[in-house]
Amino acid sequence: MDIPRTIPALLDDGARRFGPRPAIVDGAHRLTYADLLDAARTAARAYAARGVRLGDRVAIWAPNRTEYAVALLGAQLIGAAVVPLNTRYRGHEARVVLDRSRASTLVVSNGFLGTDFVALVADAAADGETGSGPIPGLPHLHTVIDLGDGPYRADTVSWADFLAGAEGVSEDELTAMVEAVTPDTVCDILYTSGTTGVPKGVMSAHRQTVGVAQVWSRGASLTESDRYAIVNPFFHSFGYKAGMIAAFTRGTSIYPLATFDAEGLMGLIERERITVLPGAPTIFTTLINHPRREDFDLSSLRFSIAGAASVPERLFAEMQEILGIDAVAQAYGLTECVVATQSRPNEDPLHVAETTGPGVPGIEVRVVDAQGLDQPVGVDGEIWLRGDNVMLGYFEDPAATAEAIDADGWLHTGDVGRLDEHGCLKITDRIKDMFIVGGFNVYPAEVENVLAAHPAVLEAAVVGIPDDRMGSVGRAYVVTRPGAEVDAAELTTWCRERLANFKVPREIVAVGEFPRNASGKILKRDLRTDA
Repeated sequence: MDIPRTIPALLDDGARRFGPRPAIVDGAHRLTYADLLDAARTAARAYAARGVRLGDRVAIWAPNRTEYAVALLGAQLIGAAVVPLNTRYRGHEARVVLDRSRASTLVVSNGFLGTDFVALVADAAADGETGSGPIPGLPHLHTVIDLGDGPYRADTVSWADFLAGAEGVSEDELTAMVEAVTPDTVCDILYTSGTTGVPKGVMSAHRQTVGVAQVWSRGASLTESDRYAIVNPFFHSFGYKAGMIAAFTRGTSIYPLATFDAEGLMGLIERERITVLPGAPTIFTTLINHPRREDFDLSSLRFSIAGAASVPERLFAEMQEILGIDAVAQAYGLTECVVATQSRPNEDPLHVAETTGPGVPGIEVRVVDAQGLDQPVGVDGEIWLRGDNVMLGYFEDPAATAEAIDADGWLHTGDVGRLDEHGCLKITDRIKDMFIVGGFNVYPAEVENVLAAHPAVLEAAVVGIPDDRMGSVGRAYVVTRPGAEVDAAELTTWCRERLANFKVPREIVAVGEFPRNASGKILKRDLRTDA
């Protein structure tokens, strides 16, 4: 059997092999694998009718829901690269990604959680160059499609009207566009802020996105009998590639959750007999400690994987003992290489907590010193990765690409770890200062830039500090301008208006000066020690 290497081939394969089985169960809304292919083809024709072509970028700013999957797959069927946007973004963050990607189309769930996303980005883009499109200041954006969680705006197209436009493109025309998509066509561009605070677009080809999904689904032993609750957001590689696409490689049914609600999730597990539940450690600690946990039957759960944050030592054992999950695992990856290591089957839960497992098939793992020489077992060094599923590079940023991937193809992750005698990787630190809050990456430079823009702040430094529930949270240290007065509450409000909530520091501490080295660089390790 040929293994699909593109999204079009994956959808065709799914419809052929699993046609009548449910692909997406979203409340009362259910799509079979045959339905999913039909829906994606209709969306693809609708995009084409609006001028979207091979190589264009389609941004999606929405929570987990059926239409997200259809919008994503439809764009990829005709070779457009999907650019997911975090639903916690504020207007400035979204504008930067839309501008840097030069997205031609935006699919948005306007009104989700009471937020007018279009107004947010329009306000943020108002100081840019004007254009004739729906959002002045974003001249490349010609279409905004609203999935409809609130009143429609005059400058958007409803999802129903968008799909109706498919009639303007024939099936033969669509087939020709689909056939132009190859395994090397860019499939998606996921933006990551990086240490500079300037978002960089991580490009993956179809073969890589499908390849990552296949690797993850094998590690999870997914089958067509599984029912996979996807709490991880579709805008994140965990929910998208290790979630939606991984399930679609095996005929698994997915149950997307727009928001995390512990009782709602436990009710879904009981009602639908959910078997697979990955997530950030926060998800599982919340369930384990929930006062109503014993009111729900969670016995159907057979596999969970927790990653993307520091893990409490007893978490995996408690996931088995208290939640009753048969198999637990940990994994390590980053946007540039989504699944790099994964726990071995039937691993002792205490060892799972200590390491993220060995390299997955197709990925080589090295731990090296400052000279690039391999470190012995048990000794820390920078983690380097090489393999087919390492990113193509950063979108339109060859300098950053060359800095991240060396001439021999090794991705220098900036993460610090060590290998044990079994070849399993333990993550011990992050060279790049990045920390993870509840499964989401926070890059201090971005938060520091926002704080420093406050008229009372002279300089800011942000570090991650341990947190039992979220893994880590931010603590900001600020030096105020001479004669200026500002309190922590005011700075917190300032950040909340400009940053996604997970990036907002939990604590803000005023200091007279920062510890510095001889060259004047702030010694963040001293700040962490103080934390």
